[in-house]
Formats: sequence, structure tokens, C-alpha cells
Amino acid sequence: MTDTKPTLTAPSRRAVAVQQDGPVLRIRLNPWEQDDTLSIAVIDDLIALLEDLHERPDVRILHLSSLGKDFCLGADRDEYQAALTADPTGAALRRIADKAYRLCQALETTHAVTIARLHGKVTGAGLALASFCDLRAGADTCSFRMPEVGLGLPPAWGGAMGRLVSEAGAARIRELMLTCDTFDAPTAHRLGLLHKVAPLDQLDKAVDTWTRLLVRRSSEALILTKRMLAGYMRADRNADVAQLDSHLLTAQLHQSLGHSTDSSQKHAPHPGTAR
Repeated sequence: MTDTKPTLTAPSRRAVAVQQDGPVLRIRLNPWEQDDTLSIAVIDDLIALLEDLHERPDVRILHLSSLGKDFCLGADRDEYQAALTADPTGAALRRIADKAYRLCQALETTHAVTIARLHGKVTGAGLALASFCDLRAGADTCSFRMPEVGLGLPPAWGGAMGRLVSEAGAARIRELMLTCDTFDAPTAHRLGLLHKVAPLDQLDKAVDTWTRLLVRRSSEALILTKRMLAGYMRADRNADVAQLDSHLLTAQLHQSLGHSTDSSQKHAPHPGTAR
């Protein structure tokens, strides 16, 4: 019986670009340089890739970057609106939010060491996604923002609040979430949201330096260290309510998006009314 490995670079995955170079898997968002949001298609492709990695111990390092102008501008609210319109109960919307949680958990628990290469704007869900990577390098021109509260939404995408608090501390994350202030790469570095800051033309070199060091380390030692760190981080969170985040986000989106839909319908002529 032949043991076949999953093909990580399958052409059926069109929402992300995938390239394997020996033990390094490079995943690039926005391969067509058209949309810097985290659409459902992107989330589905990323989940599938991370699930396939369970059968690919030969992949030891995962690079996450983007081919677009920005790393990521956050979740696609148009898809949220479409899901609520198609299913006013909110069940479809909750399934989308649950996928975000599954993605972030898969990224946190994969055996491969994950490295985020950040440039341009890193906003909302984009910052949440990057925070679940083990190492993060950013261009010195990066800007970061958590705009959810300003949009009338809880910062609940992917269950990232606990991760962000663990990485950067409750006091500063509280301020940035409540004020929705934009902050730069040096600030992100001071907070611990970036491990390295480099000029954009030297960013790949910074990521490659990490990669060369990591591939020389014992695979088992890296995996065990990742799991120990994850265990301590989860223990530090104590009561992790991240699994409720999809319900909180769905409820708030249902209220805000549903209200805007109701408002527009209120001013539209009734189907049975003469114009």
C-alpha cells in the first residue's frame, strides 16, 4: 500500500499562493493583487492547508505573507452582509465566524514554526491572524489598527483577544482596542506584536535569517517547545472564552447589519404598493 502525502500546492487552492521549498512552505495571501481582505475562500484554503500539514512532517517552517499592497485589511464585511441576507437567523454568519476560530487554532497548534512577514496595513482580522504566528517580522513602514469597536463590533474575530493580551499585555491592548488608534511598527515592536522590524527591502532577509537558523534545529525540540509555550499561554489565559467569540460577533453583526437592512427596506416601496 502506497503512503501518499497531501499535495500542498494543489492548483484547486486559488485564494492563496502556495510554494514549497524543501522544509519551508510559503503561503501568500492575495495572489492576484486584487483583494487584501480575509474572504471565506481565503479562510477555507488556509484551514485546508493547515489540516494537510498534519500528514506532512517534512514541512518544518511556514511563511505567511501577502502579494498585495497591504498584508491584510481585515475581514470581508460584504460577505457578512450577504450571509445575513441569505440566512436572517444568523446561522450562516456564525459558521463563518467559527471558521475564523478554527483557522487561528490550527495556526497556533501546527507543528511547523510559523513566521508572519508583514508590510503595509495590518488591520483587524489581519492583525489577529498574524498574532497567532510564532514569529512576526514587519517592515518599518507598517501600520496597525484594531478598528472593530469603532465599527460597532466586538474585537472577536478568531478568538484573538486572549492571544493579543498574552503577547502584548492587557493594558496596552485594552487601550488600542477601545480607542481604535493606528500604531506604527516601532510601537508594535515595543509591545511584542513584532519581533523584528526592518526596511521593506530587507524584510525578506530578516525572515530568511530566522529560517536558516530554525531548519538547523532539532525538529522534535522545536515541536515540543512550541507545545510547551502554547500550554503556558493557555494556562495564563485561565478562563479562555474564545470559543464564544463567534457567537458574540454573530449577535453583534446580526444587530448592526440587520438594522441597516431593515432601515433600507423601511424606506423602499412595498412590493404590492403602486409607485
